[in-house]
Amino acid sequence: MQLILTVNGNTRSVDVDEDTPLLWVLRDNLALTGTKFGCGIGQCGACTVHIGGQPIRSCSFPAAAVGDQPIVTIEALHNPALQAAWIEHQVPQCGYCQSGMLMAAAALLVEKPNPSDADIDAAMTNICRCGTYNRVRAAIHTVASNG
Repeated sequence: MQLILTVNGNTRSVDVDEDTPLLWVLRDNLALTGTKFGCGIGQCGACTVHIGGQPIRSCSFPAAAVGDQPIVTIEALHNPALQAAWIEHQVPQCGYCQSGMLMAAAALLVEKPNPSDADIDAAMTNICRCGTYNRVRAAIHTVASNG
């Protein structure tokens, strides 16, 4: 199946099976490897991208379901304040989950520019094996208080 996707502002054409997960289209067909494979069932969040402005777990989302909605991956995340807060609070440990964490946090801050702890807990369902959840929360609060 021939798909026309808008990824990070660029129109791209790919030839894939209609049930191919978006993650593999991004990584294998478009060489955008910042989005990570974690669990393959949409639970861990390492594969989070934005589709039409919403955070989506791309490992379990068929590429054909994207339609004409724009896709944004970690390679095009333009949120210097969030990225600086991530560094300030030393959020990354091993770093594997971080692209998905950043994408989820960026979507949260668009929806709720000044989120409560409960808002952060509800939105940040990504799994971090290193357990940096308190640092994630602190970084998000830093961006919210400076926004």
